[in-house]
Amino acid sequence: MAEDEHEGHDIEVHLDKLLSERGMTVTELAHRVGVTNVNLSVLKNGRAKAIRFTTLTRICEVLDCQPGDLLSYRPKS
Repeated sequence: MAEDEHEGHDIEVHLDKLLSERGMTVTELAHRVGVTNVNLSVLKNGRAKAIRFTTLTRICEVLDCQPGDLLSYRPKS
């Protein structure tokens, strides 16, 4: 994968899976967390370069999950 496609990190985001398991849309989650759909979409698609702990906390509260359920480390190797 090219460096610009990879965004320089090896973190995978599992937001699609969590939303599906909970029968929730990105729009609903964005509203309940207090962020924009665009910001959540950037996170969901793995293009985010950072996430505020306050946002991560709210996502975990709303989805009733742990940060490790949302994010995982997958080295390129």
